[in-house]
Amino acid sequence: MGLEKVETGPSSYPKNQAKFFEDFGVWKDAPIFTGTTKFEPLPEVKNIMVTGGAGFIACWLVRHLTLTYADSYNIISFDKLDYCSSLNNTRVLNDKRNFTFYHGDITNPSEVMDCLQRYNIDTIFHFAAQSHVDLSFGNSYAFTHTNVYGTHVLLESAKKVGIKKFIHVSTDEVYGEVRDDADDLLETSILAPTNPYAASKAAAEMLVHSYQKSFKLPVIIVRSNNVYGPHQYPEKIIPKFSLLLHRGQPVVLHGDGTPTRRYLYAGDAADAFDTILHRGAMDQIYNVGSCDEISNLDLCLKLLQHLNIPFDTQELLQKWVKHTRDRPFNDHRYAVDGTKLRQIGWEQKTTFSGGLSITIDWYKKYGENWWGDITKVLTPFPIVAGTEIIASGETLEESEITEIDLDNTTSPGDKKRKVDGTPMQAVGA
Repeated sequence: MGLEKVETGPSSYPKNQAKFFEDFGVWKDAPIFTGTTKFEPLPEVKNIMVTGGAGFIACWLVRHLTLTYADSYNIISFDKLDYCSSLNNTRVLNDKRNFTFYHGDITNPSEVMDCLQRYNIDTIFHFAAQSHVDLSFGNSYAFTHTNVYGTHVLLESAKKVGIKKFIHVSTDEVYGEVRDDADDLLETSILAPTNPYAASKAAAEMLVHSYQKSFKLPVIIVRSNNVYGPHQYPEKIIPKFSLLLHRGQPVVLHGDGTPTRRYLYAGDAADAFDTILHRGAMDQIYNVGSCDEISNLDLCLKLLQHLNIPFDTQELLQKWVKHTRDRPFNDHRYAVDGTKLRQIGWEQKTTFSGGLSITIDWYKKYGENWWGDITKVLTPFPIVAGTEIIASGETLEESEITEIDLDNTTSPGDKKRKVDGTPMQAVGA
């Protein structure tokens, strides 16, 4: 069981994307990360298209499915290679007969249809999206174009070829902000997105739902908490702050650092999608919930602890953790109830401390070279144009960097966040 390999030559991709195809071998000695689940292969599933397959979460699933189901499924990674993508994420699979990479854009109907027909696709995992919330405030049109129009192109193409499973990857942010005293949100909760990124993902969900109702397209929607781990582009808080600290530079928090997020290790996320593929019911929605919630500020302290960087005095803490202006709006927290997914067999296996250790170690060894020069993206407000980080938005001096107050290192109401069962203590507490 093999795939026709689509060879990409120097003349077949835009000149400004040549860098994405250069191979300096950084991936060759890197560990190969996958999930841990394995199910009886589905007879109706043969050829799986994963959009955004060279991106972070999708590449974990691509590796997992390719290696775990080598004799059962063909995996086609479909990716336009945006600034946050890397072929290094899947190069280890290039010699696998059940894997191929297709260089294509979900907003291009002819490329989508060619991939679907060329590989006789029966199942789609739709990950491809503009996903960095900060960028959505300044370039919201790009988010609407990719996340809404791109999803529409994919749905229309899937309808035409008769896709058997369309698994749409959404986000917990479509629910909007959740109060500290509120119950975790169920899949039936009202959608109330508060930023352009979340709104674009909610709009995409409406299209998915409409194709299920109008054309009987067999769909599943997945809404996950924040995912972290090796291979995540360092625009997100954990890889960005890890790399800054490895460089001996301070981290810069947006706002006061009190917003909280729930974090899920990427291996557990891969298991969730594998479980949904094999056990999920069509025309359903599944939350992927984590039990590890931590404020942005306490996350900084956790990183300092893991790297054995002392911060037990006001002076030391102010050396490593600083603040700048916040987003135009920053949801205080998100919280979803993942009971429905657990009922079909998924479980969160990786502790936050354990996953963080693996992640920090990976970025120390590979993070500086995996995507090329990452200096600009490590600034507080990077600027993206097309497939490139073209500039840092502001210097440290320009972005109103302030120092942290040693007595204000917990969430509102002096509430200690628990991670791995251990309360994060305020410094000096």
